[in-house]
Amino acid sequence: MWNRRDFMKATAATAAGTALTPNVMFGSAEEAKHAVQMGKAEHCIMLWLGGGAAQMDTFDPKRVTKDGLKDPGSAYPAIDTVVPGVQLCEHLPNMAKIMDRCTVVRSINHDEIDEHAAASYRMHIGRPTSGTIVYPALGSIITNQKEPISQKVPQYVLMGQPTPGRQPGFLGAEYGFVYLTDTKSGPKGLSRPPRITTERQSRRESILADLTRHYEKSHVDEVKVQSYLKAVKQGFDLAGPEFMSVFDLDREPADLRNAYGEEFGQRCLLARRLVERGTRFVEVSFNLTFVNGTGWDTHREGQEKQHLLIQSLDKAFTALVTDLEEKNLLDKTLICISTEFGRPASFDGAGGRGHHSKAFSTVLAGGGLQHGRAVGETDELAQKIVGGRSVSVPDWFATIFATMGIEPHLELYAGDRPVPITDGGVPIEELFA
Repeated sequence: MWNRRDFMKATAATAAGTALTPNVMFGSAEEAKHAVQMGKAEHCIMLWLGGGAAQMDTFDPKRVTKDGLKDPGSAYPAIDTVVPGVQLCEHLPNMAKIMDRCTVVRSINHDEIDEHAAASYRMHIGRPTSGTIVYPALGSIITNQKEPISQKVPQYVLMGQPTPGRQPGFLGAEYGFVYLTDTKSGPKGLSRPPRITTERQSRRESILADLTRHYEKSHVDEVKVQSYLKAVKQGFDLAGPEFMSVFDLDREPADLRNAYGEEFGQRCLLARRLVERGTRFVEVSFNLTFVNGTGWDTHREGQEKQHLLIQSLDKAFTALVTDLEEKNLLDKTLICISTEFGRPASFDGAGGRGHHSKAFSTVLAGGGLQHGRAVGETDELAQKIVGGRSVSVPDWFATIFATMGIEPHLELYAGDRPVPITDGGVPIEELFA
């Protein structure tokens, strides 16, 4: 006799089997009207601008403020890009030259305004915080849905602060992240201390293996225990030389390392080395607040030196795109620039900007998508969406999933409870034309 979960799985499999071609996705009858070609990207790198990047000062420039205090507007003049009609701020000159490989999404929006943690959670999970279920992060879903390319490298890597929204949730510990704080030596937990000889390490692993087998047999029906034990095994697999060699950035040509720039750029270079070896999802957090004093949370003096952040992003992002392209990895790797919300065009008393979530910008590059465009339009101060081309957070997630070849109308399971992979998100159709 079938239970509800078996029935739902069988129904989903039957629906999937009715597709006319293997790369076209269909859901309900209504969704079938907007069938979109599925992508074939194998990796995703998310560049996280924690704090809230100002859209009018970066990817959606408007008229320039007269005084940077009482007159609202962009802080910097706009420049043309290689894509006619698409402009960026003057501190993104390198990115302007490769906009034909990129898409600026200018109409992202949600309803979290004053709380950084809640907005960050929304942009990592794809839905509001819930007290009834712990949802998985974007990176966890991707690694859950895509088979590992290599067992020698982690499938989900986080370079930055592991704040709420990065967890695997109900998918289990085996789909969690490996957290990196040092781009040069790798996770300390995977490095064997010098005092532990190879022989001593082997004895420890043998004893642990015996204990694990006994424990596993007595908890064979406990999903959380089995997931944790798989995560432990993955940890031992990752302690080998193939993963640890990823951190030897000195193996890269000096000119290339310099092209990426300072610490954030070196993190981006490390991300490329990870996906080159098989990592599915990498988040690179640009949270180095010492660059301008506040990071992307540009209150007070952070706004005054915001251009330093933008210039660093411009250098690192452009190097990452061109590096992946030269290695024939760009079409296989989706790059996302994301942030928790945008900024108002007006200034506060100290010359900084507040928070604004009703219209802000994100960027996509690579992944085999049809780029060279801006999606969505905002008013004269980048505060309101005009023209009706709103892109919700679920739409953003559905676009990423579809690019990765993951059905955006799929249902996951929290125990026996079906959970839609997005809250009704629809991919940005023109990117798959």
